[in-house]
Amino acid sequence: MNAKDKLRKPKAGLLLIASPRFKNLSGPKRGTYAERKDKAVEAIKASLDFLDLSDPGIVYEREDARKAMDLFWNERVDFIYAEFLSWSEDFAWIRFLRDCPDIPIIFCNVAKPRMSFETTLDEDDFVDYLCAGTLVGSLEGSGSIKRIPRKRVRTVMGTREEITEKVRVYAAAARARAIMRNSTVGLMANMNEAMWSTYIDNYDLFSKIGPELRYLPYSDYGAQIEALSDEEVKSYADELTGKYRMMEDVEYDKFIGCVKATLAIKEMARKNDIDCFVYNDIDQATFRTAGCRAGFYPQWFNENVSVLVPEADIGAGLATYLLKLLTGKNVNFIEPFHIEDDFGTFAGGHAGPNDHNDPAWQQNVVIARDVRFAKTSWKYAGAPFAWYRISPGMKTVAGIYEQAGRYKLVTFMAESLPGKHLLATYSHTIFKPVLPVKELFERVLKVGVTQHYAIVDGDVRPQLEAFAEIMGFEFYDIR
Repeated sequence: MNAKDKLRKPKAGLLLIASPRFKNLSGPKRGTYAERKDKAVEAIKASLDFLDLSDPGIVYEREDARKAMDLFWNERVDFIYAEFLSWSEDFAWIRFLRDCPDIPIIFCNVAKPRMSFETTLDEDDFVDYLCAGTLVGSLEGSGSIKRIPRKRVRTVMGTREEITEKVRVYAAAARARAIMRNSTVGLMANMNEAMWSTYIDNYDLFSKIGPELRYLPYSDYGAQIEALSDEEVKSYADELTGKYRMMEDVEYDKFIGCVKATLAIKEMARKNDIDCFVYNDIDQATFRTAGCRAGFYPQWFNENVSVLVPEADIGAGLATYLLKLLTGKNVNFIEPFHIEDDFGTFAGGHAGPNDHNDPAWQQNVVIARDVRFAKTSWKYAGAPFAWYRISPGMKTVAGIYEQAGRYKLVTFMAESLPGKHLLATYSHTIFKPVLPVKELFERVLKVGVTQHYAIVDGDVRPQLEAFAEIMGFEFYDIR
């Protein structure tokens, strides 16, 4: 999937329902009900300028609802923004709920700060009173959401400004869902036999979440390593050594071996149109083929709004990809290592490729030996990697896990603390979670997870909650 498609605005269908009974009622000062609703629609659209809107016009009749459905389906909207513009007959609404394809809906009711009329004795004020009856329409419409019934409908209430912010969050989640349904996960080329708890059902992955899984043969990996030109290998090696200090004990030929292993991963992702590359970097076939594991993270993955994760964990790869789609930021892959109770912290990080490309923290990267494999018999034993002290700041930590055909999305907040490089072989940091550390992990353990998480700067929990709701995932915000 190309980057342009992943960087687009969220696409929304605009479903605004009004009453044909009131349409031609008029007041001498402010025009007809229909004219007033047209002005209201322009204000609504102006508040949603962060969306790519499909606007079928105000829905008054059954035929209008049918046209709206056709438009939304044909234009492949990510979600539908639905609002009653006043009380209205519900024949168009219930038909829409019954017949519209399975597209997420955010059902909005807007509370005005104050009314524009004092009494309804004046004809002009009476029409405004009818226009203001959005609560009546929403109450009427809410019952049908449950009676039809229909999945993937979120109901929200607030001022126009509050609704806009809620829609912004929902739109990001709906957009991520739509992109995922057209994405491809690449797995090379078998599950991780050391960590069975990370396994998920591949058919469920496609049918319930969306991405297609593509197995990538080790023979292709070896062929891609052989096909690399001296020029492209030297170019990437020079790029890395130009950015980062290399420790003195790194052997250059082993560094080149790791560069080749890394570039071959990138080329396989590019040629196979992979959006989430799940790299089995502890499988022996990896070491037989490449002589080491890839230890760097080509910027191509960020440029293509894609991700690369280790240890063949598809669920954690999806969490990493989801945070990438929601934020566009550099996303890291970790496992919590240990708790230091005296400080209320835990150490976390991961071996293998990890996104070290955040431009604000390039000084946090050192090219260092992968000491964990330095004493093995593989061709490039001890080949280096990008030893990254993960950037400081508040992080959203998130993971996706499967249990009995259902998915769990677990998230919490933790601060990544600044400091020196500590844990050889692992890109890493020290975290101080918002919740006391022992309580946090006691609650996480009770949920039932695995050891892998994705982390990103800032608080993305509202978007994750909306995504989980749309997807039908169990959502755990540990706070």
